[in-house]
Amino acid sequence: MAVTREAFGMTRDGKAVDCYTITNKNGMIAKVITFGAILKNLYVPDKKGKTEDVVLGYDKLWMYFNNGSCFGSTIGPIANRTAKGQFKIGKKTYRLPVNDRGVNNLHSDLKEGFHKRVWDAEAGKNSVTLSLKKKDGEMGHPGNIEVSVTYTLTDKNELKIAYHAVSDKETVLNMTNHSYFNLTGPKSDSILDTKLQMQASAFTVVDDKAIPTGEIADVKGTPMDFTKEKKIGRDIGRKDFEQIKFCGGYDHNYVIDGWNGKIKEFAKVTDPKSGRVMYVSTDLPGVQFYAGNFIGSNIGKEGYRNGKRKGFCLETQYYPDAANHENFPQPLFGPDKEYKTTTIYRFEW
Repeated sequence: MAVTREAFGMTRDGKAVDCYTITNKNGMIAKVITFGAILKNLYVPDKKGKTEDVVLGYDKLWMYFNNGSCFGSTIGPIANRTAKGQFKIGKKTYRLPVNDRGVNNLHSDLKEGFHKRVWDAEAGKNSVTLSLKKKDGEMGHPGNIEVSVTYTLTDKNELKIAYHAVSDKETVLNMTNHSYFNLTGPKSDSILDTKLQMQASAFTVVDDKAIPTGEIADVKGTPMDFTKEKKIGRDIGRKDFEQIKFCGGYDHNYVIDGWNGKIKEFAKVTDPKSGRVMYVSTDLPGVQFYAGNFIGSNIGKEGYRNGKRKGFCLETQYYPDAANHENFPQPLFGPDKEYKTTTIYRFEW
C-alpha cells in the first residue's frame, strides 16, 4: 500500500489544491483532490487485466470549478433536495438557498457547499483524511461543525468512504459522495447495458419537482424494481410511468431492506463488457440511484465526452428532505450525537 501527494493547481482565489494517490497490491488506484474532497479517479483492472478509470470527471482542476454534475464530489452538509429550501428543528425554521427548479434547495449551496471548498488533508498508510470547519449560519445551516471524510483503499479491493462530524448545535447532516460510475471505462458512452441489482423493495415517491411526497411505495410490478438483476436501460424509457416521467429516468431514493444502522451489502453492479463487478455496502437507510439523465455534454477524461447516461450514481444517504417528513429516518445530530457513517464500494473482475 502507498499514498503519495502532488500539487494539482490553484483555485480562482489562490488556494493550493493537492491530489492524493492511493494504490493497493492488486492494481487498483484511487486519486482524491482536496478541492471538494472529490474522488477524481478510480482505476480498476478488468477480466483481461487492463486497468481503466471507472468514475466520470475531468483531467484538469479548472474543469471542476463549475462541475454542474458534481462528478466525484463530497456533498454536504445536506445532500439532495430540500423542499422550499427550508426545514424546522423544534420551533425554529432554517432557510437554505433556493437553487433548484426555482422553489427548492439542492446540495445545500451550489457555490458555498462542501463540494466547492478546499479541504485540509492528512495521509495515512492506505488512506487520506480530508477535513473542514463550517461556521454557524453559513448557507443558512445551523451549527459550528467540524467535518471529516476518509477515503481508504484496501487490498480486498474496497474503497471505503467514512464520514464524521460534530456540531455544537442540533442540526441536519446528510452527506454523500456523488461519484458517477461507468464500469466499462471512459471510452464508453452509455451505462444502459450495465446490470444492477439492489436489496431495496421500496422507494420514496416524488412529485414533479423531484421532492419526496412522504409516501414510501413498493417497487414490485413497476419499472422501479431492481430486486432482481436487470439492465439499467430496460425500463428507463417508460414515460407511461409517472415517476420515470417526472425525473427523466431514474433519480430516486431507494429504501434499503432491513436497515438497522449496521453496514450491509445492498447492491451489485455488473458490467458484461469488462467483467468488472461492483458491490456497495452502507450503514445508511437509503441510496439515490441516479442514471445520469441530465449529465451535460462536455469534454471529460482523456478527451472523451461526458453526456447523458454515461454514468450512474449510487449515493448512500438518509432519505431526501427527511427533516420535513416525520415518517422518514431523521438525520438530526448535535452536541450529544455525532455524525458517523461508512459506505464501501468493493470490486471484483
